[in-house]
Amino acid sequence: MDFDFQACRQAFLTRDPRFDGRIFAGVRTTGIYCRPVCPARTPKPQNMTFYPSAAAAQEAGFRPCLRCRPESSPDLGAWRGTSNTVSRALALIEAGALDQGDVDALAGRLGLGERQLRRLFQQHLGASPVAVAQTRRVLLAKQLIHETRLPMAEVALAAGFGSVRRFNETFQQLFARPPGALRRTRGGEAASAAGGVTVRLPYRAPYDWSAMIGFLAARAIPGVEAVSSRRYARTLAVEGGHGLVVVTPGDGDFLVAEIRLPRIQTLPAVIARIRRVFDLAADPALIGERLSQDPALAPLVAARPGLRAPGAWDGFELAVRAILGQQITVEAARRLAARLTEAFGAAVADPAAAGLGLTRIFPTPDQLVGQDIAALGMPRSRGAALMALARTVIEDPAVFSPRSDLDSAVAALRGLPGVGDWTAHYIALRELREPDAFPHGDVALHRAYAAAAGVPRPTPRELLLIAEGWRPWRAYAAQHLWAADAAPPHERIKTDAQRAA
Repeated sequence: MDFDFQACRQAFLTRDPRFDGRIFAGVRTTGIYCRPVCPARTPKPQNMTFYPSAAAAQEAGFRPCLRCRPESSPDLGAWRGTSNTVSRALALIEAGALDQGDVDALAGRLGLGERQLRRLFQQHLGASPVAVAQTRRVLLAKQLIHETRLPMAEVALAAGFGSVRRFNETFQQLFARPPGALRRTRGGEAASAAGGVTVRLPYRAPYDWSAMIGFLAARAIPGVEAVSSRRYARTLAVEGGHGLVVVTPGDGDFLVAEIRLPRIQTLPAVIARIRRVFDLAADPALIGERLSQDPALAPLVAARPGLRAPGAWDGFELAVRAILGQQITVEAARRLAARLTEAFGAAVADPAAAGLGLTRIFPTPDQLVGQDIAALGMPRSRGAALMALARTVIEDPAVFSPRSDLDSAVAALRGLPGVGDWTAHYIALRELREPDAFPHGDVALHRAYAAAAGVPRPTPRELLLIAEGWRPWRAYAAQHLWAADAAPPHERIKTDAQRAA
């Protein structure tokens, strides 16, 4: 990686938060690596080496700093450049792709060779895929040691270590002390949730919590999700068991997630889901800079600088919701999803969930096959599409996994029963986390763009041409347009006035 040494050092001298998570400094005299915001005295320049990721610093032989805690860095190890392949690979690694499989299998899921994937990782992150996965395990374990009261054996399992022995050896090698010593030296910073785990999930500010929670509230399925202005809670299926997640905004640049799981080993995958749903990996400054080059979008971005693109908890659930919502309102689709869940979803016996009014798990494909779905109050053709979708997902559980590129992902999704171009892009946006997905046939996007630009409503083809200037962040452009279209009239007028000024 080619870094401007003076620019990187200046970021550390000024403790510039804009570079937090983007660069890490290895200190030769201490053998540690730090974030730019580290409160320790900045080392002498001759003792500093800069790296593009925590994994690169760790692979070079440095250990995480105990003061600035690299595991608390926003968007740790994420890639913000032009390599969408690296971004997709990182998402799969975060979800556990290398816990059971190898790099060759990961490369195959992305449609390229193992050597090519390794080369891309080295070029963009300065580390191998395995090093990235190992660093994530170490830093998640370190976070759990600091922020929870889990026994060390459970920390090892929760972080993805194959054995407690391997966990102890890794920490002894990195920190020259057993993992328990890190907890003793840091005291009790945070405690476990009753019967579960509470973790902090950092993000890069600003973060538009009100927009995110408003989006989720409008689509919340009674019995599965419970949403208030300061809390989101839901049940979820986790490897044959039932889990509970409660997310609230923290008092800093982080969300607080309380997680109850039947098996602690599933914690990394659930944390990955939460980060995906709440879009914690986004860099609003980078995205906003690009979208603001369009005069029509600039005031929308300025009005909501921390707007995110909400993700999905599960690909099958999202596809069912999308098919249910075809040609009806969001509220009508929500009612249908509630009927579907009440009729076919598994009951939840967790008292903590019951206390939040959560009693069901969204139905799995197996639970829908053979059922008379249309009897719940929808066209027979739509019920048949849902049945066919369930059968397809049973036959190919990886149908909602990332593909080599957006076009191939959309093409694969369009092959699903009941899924057209709009639904395919919508699933790619929310489940596959494709930042350039763009359902250009959406009427609300045409209406919102016309209002923002002060022009006649464009056709789908015209909007697609206009959106070429928004790449590679068309998904976020769509989110800004949807938000503007849903805004109260006085807010839309204010935005128009800002644009005119």
